[in-house]
Amino acid sequence: MDKVVATAGAAVADVADGASLAVGGFGLSGVPNVLIQALYERGTGGLSVVSNNCGAMESGLAVLLAAGRIARVTGSYIGANKEFARQYLGGELEVEMIPQGTLAERLRAGGAGIPAFYTPAGVGTQVADGGLPWRYDGSGGVALASPPKEVREFDGTQYVLERGIRTDFALVRAAKGDRHGNLVFAKSSRNFNPLAAMAGKVTVAEVEELVEPGAIDPDAVHLPGIFVQRVVALTPEQATDKKIERRTISAPPARGTVTS
Repeated sequence: MDKVVATAGAAVADVADGASLAVGGFGLSGVPNVLIQALYERGTGGLSVVSNNCGAMESGLAVLLAAGRIARVTGSYIGANKEFARQYLGGELEVEMIPQGTLAERLRAGGAGIPAFYTPAGVGTQVADGGLPWRYDGSGGVALASPPKEVREFDGTQYVLERGIRTDFALVRAAKGDRHGNLVFAKSSRNFNPLAAMAGKVTVAEVEELVEPGAIDPDAVHLPGIFVQRVVALTPEQATDKKIERRTISAPPARGTVTS
């Protein structure tokens, strides 16, 4: 039952070239940076990644992306990641863009053993009709486009069929975890980490605080340990090393200024 692995390198040692990964995180919140760095140092490449976004500011998955280790991205947000955009438009990277809620449900469905589901999101658009550029040819043309999806009507409303997602591995980050793999996530890091963890056949969690079994109130567990195979305890330095995507600081009001 003790799922703790000594190092991040050991925890991802069997992630082979060409593997598929579900990776948690929302923006720069709750990103498994230590496990991603371990994959980078191992030299693993040709990866198919499923994640809300692909890192930013040379952090998170941007580390693997910049090194040319990612072959395909399934996600919902490019954001301010200029390297992501460059590789996609240049034909170096295959990208499947999905509505954010649909991506979340596809991960959850895969983890719950549901092969597919119907959703109204995307009906009447290229999400359902096909034709979204998955890969460009490097000169402005489309080398590979998304195929059309099945659309059915239920009670007068049309729905598009979406497939559940299962991946070879999942990498997630939790605020707290015990040796049995029960996890607690902090704030917005809970948006995608539990879903990514469910989707992986082998899930590795880096935890900022490792506690003994029983220390977490069962009612406080966000993800039960049945979905987690390996746990890596972060050092205090790793646990507190968190990036800020856009630092905004307001100047203090001038003396005598009245603010509301």
